[in-house]
Amino acid sequence: MNGSLPSLTALKAQAKQLRAALEKRGETISHSQTLELIARQQGYKDWNTLYAAIGNRPPVLFLRPGDRVAGKYLGRRFAAEVLGVQSSVAAHRVRLTLHFDEPVDVVSFESFSSYRQRVTCTVNADGMTSEKTSDGEPHMVLMGL
Repeated sequence: MNGSLPSLTALKAQAKQLRAALEKRGETISHSQTLELIARQQGYKDWNTLYAAIGNRPPVLFLRPGDRVAGKYLGRRFAAEVLGVQSSVAAHRVRLTLHFDEPVDVVSFESFSSYRQRVTCTVNADGMTSEKTSDGEPHMVLMGL
């Protein structure tokens, strides 16, 4: 079994992508069948066993000041340097201060702009904030963690 399992969020996203790819080829498969395939791909006998293995591990996000990250902030892509990290082991969350390489316009209105280059946010082990925009997207999503 794989010692460095992806997060549940990442595995579910893989299952969605696999299902969509199979449907494009004309192969119909249920969501639960796709999850079972993902579990076997990770070396587990079924999705429930994989889910339990991931659910029982403490989520960890390893970042240090000076690390480089990329992702989306308020729906806009960014690359940034990590300036500060404060961990909360009990809540499995990390408070990050990021300095964007290029300022990000945080306003979606055409005739007005407001740019930010330094932000502080609290993310979970999947690299996402619990705060969401009005369309349901997390404020911050770190990619490739």
